[in-house]
Amino acid sequence: MRKRIFSAVTILFLSACADRDKMPILPSALSVGTAQTVFATTTRAQDPDGTFGFRRSDELRMMEMTVSIPPDHNPGDLSYRHKNPDPTKNFTIADNADIASVEELRRRFAQEQQENGWPLREVTIFVHGFNSTHPETAYRAAQIAYDIGLPGSLVMYSWPSRGRAFGYAYDLDSMLFARDGLEETVRRVKKAGAERIVLVAHSMGTGLSMEMLRQAEIRTPGWAANTMNGGVILMSPDLDVDLFESQIADLRKVPQPFAIMVSRKDRILNISGRLRGTSTSERLGNITSADALGDWPVQIIDLTAFDSDAASGHFVAATSPSLIAVLRSAVRVNRVFGPVDPGFLSQVLPAKQSVLADSGKLLLERRERHEDR
Repeated sequence: MRKRIFSAVTILFLSACADRDKMPILPSALSVGTAQTVFATTTRAQDPDGTFGFRRSDELRMMEMTVSIPPDHNPGDLSYRHKNPDPTKNFTIADNADIASVEELRRRFAQEQQENGWPLREVTIFVHGFNSTHPETAYRAAQIAYDIGLPGSLVMYSWPSRGRAFGYAYDLDSMLFARDGLEETVRRVKKAGAERIVLVAHSMGTGLSMEMLRQAEIRTPGWAANTMNGGVILMSPDLDVDLFESQIADLRKVPQPFAIMVSRKDRILNISGRLRGTSTSERLGNITSADALGDWPVQIIDLTAFDSDAASGHFVAATSPSLIAVLRSAVRVNRVFGPVDPGFLSQVLPAKQSVLADSGKLLLERRERHEDR
């Protein structure tokens, strides 16, 4: 009897998990929601049913996804269903179309730029973290872009995460497997006419991004700063501090600005640190002192104070309504009053050595820039 119960529970659990890979497409969602374009590249293998699951592929696929934002969406919220989504309440995929070539991607970038009146062809590349499926990554990327009002086109790199809480070891291997795909993504975006590229990565995706920057830099010294000319943002990086320093040391010049968003209340990173059996549970994303990074030309943004209203302590930047309001305001100021469009990150991140805003208690520490290393 116990064996039958265990088997039934296991089947139900696995069925529920399998649903996370499903991506129902509902074109009618746009009749009630707001469209957010998300370009995507992926090294996930396509399953027979058309979904992109956890299996790995050497082929880099490109596509254009249209995500419908529900009409009553509140900043920081992310509501979705893997079956029978309700567009009035849930993020929904309204369209998904393959992009066959870099030239086709170039045409779509140019069209978006013209339609929105962007002065430069700016592209933000978003790299997800551990335990994330293909559709979930699309929803999150769309939510971030919509809530903050990111300028320019958005490209998500969907690497083959297992999409399961117990898949950490698999994801570590997939993260390393996915380096070439991310580098190729950046190169294609550049060939498609991007004049400014911003790299944004979360959690385990930050390790993938740093590995990609390092390997490309070894092939072509100076590549990282020249290509990532809009800057780099590492959100809640699940990355060893010593490893990060060894990676950044291989960059002839560090992309600027280079921001690291941390929180001392990130319990996921505390667990990650303990699992490694070290004397400290600190990861790069929950360091308690900027001194841990020596004199590297990076900006450390302490988001601990915003944890209280964040839906996820491991993703404060995307789920804290108060922080999102700060970032969105910075984007608006840049659009209206900024000097000849110096770039999104340069406006959001102050140039002062240390700034403490009492209203939001947003602490930013900025290192002296090293023009060359």
